[in-house]
Amino acid sequence: MPAKNYLTSEQQEKLQKALKREENGDIRERILILLLLNDGKTQQEIADFIGCSKNKVCYWCVHADPDNLESLKDERMKGNHQKATEQYIEILLKTIEIEPQELGYEFGRWSAQRLAT
Repeated sequence: MPAKNYLTSEQQEKLQKALKREENGDIRERILILLLLNDGKTQQEIADFIGCSKNKVCYWCVHADPDNLESLKDERMKGNHQKATEQYIEILLKTIEIEPQELGYEFGRWSAQRLAT
């Protein structure tokens, strides 16, 4: 059932600004779901327009908080931290420039597997 104009003008403006500046496509899609719902579109119409499942639209209509943009992130996004530190990357780049034989290895070329080891 459509929920036309359920957002306040402040919420709507905040979501429209976030839609323009957000780099993550999944977050933009979720913001668009909220804005289309506010325009009175049904969940099926939104799913057809965006090209996703109705279940996805239903989920984000219930779980997304227009006042808290962090609610649009799922657990996978919250946990994606870079494992390689700046120091690790610096050492790796220096190692690549050195021939493996200079470090006592028998092979002549670096491979991803050899660097990982």
